[in-house]
Amino acid sequence: MMSLFSLRGATAPHGPLAPRSPRAPGAQRTVNVRHAAQALFALVVLLAGGLAATAARAQASAIEVQSRALARASDAVVGIRATAVEGARSASTLGREREGSGVVITGDGLVLTIGYLVLEAENVEIRPDDGRRIPARIVAYDVATGFGLVQALAPLRIEPAPFGTSSSATREEPLMVASGGDDGTVSMARLLSRRAFSGYWEYHIDDALFTAPPRRDHSGAGLFNGRGELLGIGSLFVSDAAGSEAPGGARSPGNMFVPVDLLKPILGELRERGASRASARAWMGLNCVERDGEVRVARVNDDSPADVAGLQAGDRIMRIDGAAVGGLAQLYRALWAGGAPERAVTLEILREGRPQNIVVQTVDRAKTLRRAEGV
Repeated sequence: MMSLFSLRGATAPHGPLAPRSPRAPGAQRTVNVRHAAQALFALVVLLAGGLAATAARAQASAIEVQSRALARASDAVVGIRATAVEGARSASTLGREREGSGVVITGDGLVLTIGYLVLEAENVEIRPDDGRRIPARIVAYDVATGFGLVQALAPLRIEPAPFGTSSSATREEPLMVASGGDDGTVSMARLLSRRAFSGYWEYHIDDALFTAPPRRDHSGAGLFNGRGELLGIGSLFVSDAAGSEAPGGARSPGNMFVPVDLLKPILGELRERGASRASARAWMGLNCVERDGEVRVARVNDDSPADVAGLQAGDRIMRIDGAAVGGLAQLYRALWAGGAPERAVTLEILREGRPQNIVVQTVDRAKTLRRAEGV
């Protein structure tokens, strides 16, 4: 069964403006249907911002400037292909062969992507639009944010995308989503909500970006504003992107993007250490779901601390170390703020109506991940 953590999501993209046509190796970029679509998007941005010029010549010039900025942003999005090491824990949910996108963010070929694409990977390949296949090494996998960084091992010759400020994105402004690789596409999107997000796999971030319409090629895709500035990296398909902000409680499928604002203060740390200090945190090995203020175990990872302790699917988690649990965010914050990554944690659970206390010996998540030899 496909999960929210699947690499390609659960729906087809809605209304891509134009595909990125595969190119022969070494081919130079030319004005094509995709760039024409970016010009159209530029016009939409100008109109939405009330910036459209009254004179036809001025309007055409403004559209051209906007289109070039968006084209540069789109050109910075590349394909990513990775193969996980033999025996990788993540292969059971993500598979060994993974494919998605990334965004070039520095002039020396550093590519920002979503971390699960390169989690426990032994081979990583960057695929620009010109048909090249460039080997890369993993620079960082950050548990706390979910970001991944890879470094090209040959010159990319691609202008990096500038960073925007994701916290300033509004629901009124048009946005652009771009994926990379031979099948990459560019499409318009709108921001439906910006809120905290708690994932079932012991993951939580603040101020995640939720957009519509949904894209199936969301993994590592770039979210850009009308100035061609990077706002976020695609992570998930979600069944309800609007959340509590939806009028009348209507559910709107879409995508969740990890905001680039989370990267800015830790980029140097990721390049130096391979992870942020916040990623050294306790891990139990639980997949949990939240409904109506109750947190229940949906799945226990094999050979994880939770598995060894005897937790089972269906268990309701009532308290952690004496603190009441009324949601996933409460559970994770108490788990990560409670001390060293490797320690004893007491969970008070309800199993078949009967309360039990279960002690879990947590571990540092990073220490459970397999790495290629020499890494």
